[in-house]
Amino acid sequence: MPDHMDDARRVLHETFGFADYRPGQQEIIETVLAGSDVLAVMPTGSGKSLCYQLPALLGEGLCVVVSPLIALMRDQVEQLRGYGIAAGSLNSGNDDRENANVIESIRAGSLRILYAAPERLARGDTIDLLRGAGVFLIAIDEAHCVVQWGHDFRPEYLQLGALRAQLSGARVLALTATADAATRAEIMARLFDTEPVVFVHGFDRPNLRLAMQAKTNARKQLLGFLRSHRGDSGIVYCSTRKRTSDFAAFFSAEGFTAVPYHAGMDKTARDASQDRFLREDGVIVVATIAFGMGIDKPDVRFVAHANLPKSIEAYYQEIGRAGRDGLPADTLTLYGMDDVRLRRMQIEEGDAPDGQKRAERLRLNALIALCEAPRCRRQTLLTYFGEPAPAPCGNCDLCLEGAEIFDGTRDAQMALSAIVRTGERFGTEHLVSILLGEETEAVGRWNHQRLPTFGVGHERDRNQWRSIFRQLHAVGLLEMNDAGYGGWAITMAGRKVLRGNETVEIRKDVLRKSKSERGRAKGSVAAAGPDPALADPGLLAALKALRTDLARMQGVPAYVVFADRTLIEFAVIRPSTLERMSDVHGVGKAKLEKYGARFLATIEDHVPGSDAPGASEHPAEPGL
Repeated sequence: MPDHMDDARRVLHETFGFADYRPGQQEIIETVLAGSDVLAVMPTGSGKSLCYQLPALLGEGLCVVVSPLIALMRDQVEQLRGYGIAAGSLNSGNDDRENANVIESIRAGSLRILYAAPERLARGDTIDLLRGAGVFLIAIDEAHCVVQWGHDFRPEYLQLGALRAQLSGARVLALTATADAATRAEIMARLFDTEPVVFVHGFDRPNLRLAMQAKTNARKQLLGFLRSHRGDSGIVYCSTRKRTSDFAAFFSAEGFTAVPYHAGMDKTARDASQDRFLREDGVIVVATIAFGMGIDKPDVRFVAHANLPKSIEAYYQEIGRAGRDGLPADTLTLYGMDDVRLRRMQIEEGDAPDGQKRAERLRLNALIALCEAPRCRRQTLLTYFGEPAPAPCGNCDLCLEGAEIFDGTRDAQMALSAIVRTGERFGTEHLVSILLGEETEAVGRWNHQRLPTFGVGHERDRNQWRSIFRQLHAVGLLEMNDAGYGGWAITMAGRKVLRGNETVEIRKDVLRKSKSERGRAKGSVAAAGPDPALADPGLLAALKALRTDLARMQGVPAYVVFADRTLIEFAVIRPSTLERMSDVHGVGKAKLEKYGARFLATIEDHVPGSDAPGASEHPAEPGL
């Protein structure tokens, strides 16, 4: 084992250009090299891919990686080839020549890593090919798909458990970023015939700034957020295809490079949007949740949600697509009761069994509680995943801006009384009209202007009352009534407050909007690598321009040449020799030989404080 790990550390530096492992990687790699099966739950951006890529270079035989999407296979193969690693994929997106070359490499024993979808691995001809290839490791990436998709539209995921027996007992490494205890148990039952070694690493992503806002005007709120990220790559998630197209057009009209992505688009157009996002700097993709699974782009600087995500797990997974390079990244989630009502209707009207519906309700409730949290959002999020967070994070909107808490018992009693006196049948807007004393058409139709609660809440405005109803729901005093159409019912806990037996604290909406709230994520919170603020902006622009040209000539994403973190470190330390350049993060032997001289020349040609040649055509991205 010591010899193996010495070899692993040498490959880590010489091939991948990394000085050390990220937290959690070393123990997983040690266990795989020792011959054990492993289930590893690691947060997005923690370097899961290295946990099979590095053993693949040290093991005897072929590593087969089960991957859910062709786009992910293509990008990872290009990235590995950039490191000088013999990798390939078998998929329907390849032309016949490419698949034939990969098959020839497998038969010749020269391929080290093969990517394939579960459907390809269910084919008899593929199994026959792999039986003679000496497969020693089966790595199942995004292993939660076994649970999420295996029962539904990709049943081949459920056949992966038999793959080991068909391939003469190769060890299995299953990797995922999001798996609660129930999901982990099903993954183990489906994929392993004996209990694997299980690693569950922390869910915290301290470089991500977490922020949530009650939705008032989504266009204005998102536009303000994007203006602090001009020139950055990012994702904006929307709940419908129409909103996706509308927001992409709106952002484009405001001067951003924005492209839509949803399942209803023509495949050619959809692929073109994805390729622009992956291969160009500063592109915003406006997408439904159809986008993102397996998108291995490290320099996504922000993720925004125009609508409430499906669940707290979905929220965690989607924001996790930002800042995979360890540098600071920003998130913003907009939410409103319409979103909550839609999600609840989707749950209730779905075909899932009652037990699964109950679990989905609990996950949605947890997300609502996160939205209305009175204190540190990261503490609330990590508590849900069962991870202790003893101190406020200092990198969420509530930590940075603060939130004022007050005794909201009297307000809660007004709201609860209005619900009871209207028969627990009505939703927020009608109840708020009653509390404000508004004689709307609906109020008049039901004679609700005669209620004792009519007008008792006139000291607050409509938005404040909306927030109070959301918070009462978040703390478990209210629940949707059985009809499922937005009417509120009072829980047992709510009745205790109504009777005066319990009190309730309510959070005031943040009244102060400082520059930090409107700005991008700060670089001081557990970010990896050098401080981006120290990089010479002119030099960084010149390096990015060179990277773009090289990537375009090779037809690969820009980060396949060098990641942002590498270019930032170049622009901070200004290496003067290839030897010094080899010590920079992400500069392995193959990349140094292929690109080192070009980037070294650009650094040498750039005078500190001057505008480098080409910098005006490729302006520096602020904050990088």
